Amino acid sequence: MNFTPKVAIVILNWNGVKHLREFMPYVVSSVWPNLEIVVGDNASTDGSVEFIRTTYPNVTVIENDDNYGFTGGYNRVLQKVEADYYILLNSDVEVYPGWIAPVIELMESDPLIAAAAPKIKSYLQRDHFEHAGAAGGFIDSFGYPFCRGRMFYEIEEDKGQYQQSGEVFWASGAALFIKKKYWDEAKGFDERFFAHMEEIDLCWRLKNMGYKIMYCAQSEVFHVGGGTLNTENPFKTYLNFRNNLLLLKKNLPFWRSVFVIWVRYWMDLMALLRFLNEGKRRDAGAVSRAHRNFASNLFKREYVKIIHDGSKLKGMYKGSIVSAFFIKKKHVFTSLDPKEFY
Repeated sequence: MNFTPKVAIVILNWNGVKHLREFMPYVVSSVWPNLEIVVGDNASTDGSVEFIRTTYPNVTVIENDDNYGFTGGYNRVLQKVEADYYILLNSDVEVYPGWIAPVIELMESDPLIAAAAPKIKSYLQRDHFEHAGAAGGFIDSFGYPFCRGRMFYEIEEDKGQYQQSGEVFWASGAALFIKKKYWDEAKGFDERFFAHMEEIDLCWRLKNMGYKIMYCAQSEVFHVGGGTLNTENPFKTYLNFRNNLLLLKKNLPFWRSVFVIWVRYWMDLMALLRFLNEGKRRDAGAVSRAHRNFASNLFKREYVKIIHDGSKLKGMYKGSIVSAFFIKKKHVFTSLDPKEFY
């Protein structure tokens, strides 16, 4: 590189002083010659801001006046951060000193690369991938996201099987590198998502605009995360189902979205019945509420700049990952036929 781009690590916090105490020592040990570390706070009441200002006076603190969620919180904070690259980093991620350079070098190698993520492994089971990102994100033709190293509840051990960097469909928001100019061009996160799948929407929009999303195998981080699928959390269930439908409506070509959303209606109905059969009535209600909310905004026009066909982008699986996983018993990424990907 002929110049050293400015990099800003930006951690969005809401009442997460426990994680800040544990993981900020790793973050401040990050090595990059032109680096700023920022904590954006969503109106915490647990002493988070006081802790950062007292313990890490060189860390920039930007306070929001309310809890705007992951999407709104980051949108407001990043308006006040000047850098060539943003790294959106969850507060529960352990990093090592040299984790930044491999990703920036990869992104600097191609002007069409808009965003990227390192390998994301489990903080609690360090030889395994982590649910939220693993070795790069993909999506199937019906809008179900999955990862190299994680398909539904099956999480692989890292045996070096995904040591090749390359283009993926989406990069995890747990440790998302993005060039500021492309963040600005895409207008950041869609605040309707609040949390969950907002990074997939952002990456899909960027790909529709002609840019690339990358996975960097030469950098790895360790994420505590909260990807336990068996934990009943109706609000999370609501966001996942509602946001997934919104994702499809926004980013697919119109007639393709009509067909896929119709199919998803029936697939989601099956999920609702499964929740009822398992006694998870609140989750079943969350699925119903998600569809009602989506239907109430169904005819709102979306403004997404589409250069490429949103249903045939690199990193999209042509078939159904649900069928591949549950019927064909293909539980690891390497069992999928590479020819079945765009």
